[in-house]
Amino acid sequence: MHYSALAPGKRLRPALCMESARAVGGSPQDVLDAACALELVHAFSLVHDDLPALDNDDLRRGRATCHIKFGEATAIMAGDALFALAFRTLRNQMGTDTQRAVAMGWLADTSLELVQGETLDLLSEGAEPSADTLEFIHRRKTGSLIACACAFGGHFGGGTEAEVAALRSYGERLGLAFQIADDVLNETASVETLGKAAGSDKARGKLTYPALYGIEAAKLRAREESDKATECLRSLLGPTEALLELARFSVERSN
Repeated sequence: MHYSALAPGKRLRPALCMESARAVGGSPQDVLDAACALELVHAFSLVHDDLPALDNDDLRRGRATCHIKFGEATAIMAGDALFALAFRTLRNQMGTDTQRAVAMGWLADTSLELVQGETLDLLSEGAEPSADTLEFIHRRKTGSLIACACAFGGHFGGGTEAEVAALRSYGERLGLAFQIADDVLNETASVETLGKAAGSDKARGKLTYPALYGIEAAKLRAREESDKATECLRSLLGPTEALLELARFSVERSN
C-alpha cells in the first residue's frame, strides 16, 4: 500500500481539491484528509488496472507495478485495502457530520462510475469504434474522480452550492481533457518519458481519441475541453490562478 500510494506522481487530484478550497475562500490545509482520500482511491484504481486480468502492465510511475513487485495476490489485497482506507481517511476530514456524509456519498458514486468506465473500456477493446462510448468511458474512468476532487474542495472549503457546481463542471471538463491528452501521450511519448507502457493502447485495440479521430484532432479536442474548464471558473470570487495553470498543464504535459 505504501509502495503504490506514495510512488512518484503528479498528485493532481489532491492538488485540485486543495486549490478548489482556496478558490472559494477556504484553506488548502483544511481539506488535506479529503485530498488524501481521493489519492487513495486513485492509487487503488491504478493497482487493479495494472493487473494481468486487466491491462497487464509492468511499469507505473517509472517503477515496477505493484503485482510485479509483490505478486498478484498481494496487489489485489493492497488495492482493496487502499480503497477502504480512503473512506476511513475521509471520515476524519474537518467539517460537520452532514458535510462528511454528503462527501461519502459523492466518493461512493464516483468510485462506482470509475469502475463502470474501466469495465466498458475493457469490453470495448477491439470493438466497433463509437464516439458516444468513448466519451462515456473517459468521463467516468477519469473525469468522475477529478470532478469529485474539485467538488470536495469547494464543499469542505465553505463554498456555496453554485460554487461547488461550478468547480464540479470545471473538473468534468478538465478530466476529459486530461484523459484525451493521456491517450495522445500513449501513442507519441517514450516509455522513459511516460514512466509507464507506451503504445499499449493501440496494441490492445483500445478505444481512444487518437484511434477514432487522429493525433492532431485529439490534441485540439483536449485544448477545447481545457478552455471550457477554465470558463467554469469565471463565477468564482477566490483565487483561481492555480486551477487555471492545472488546466493548461493537463494538456501540455509530457507525461
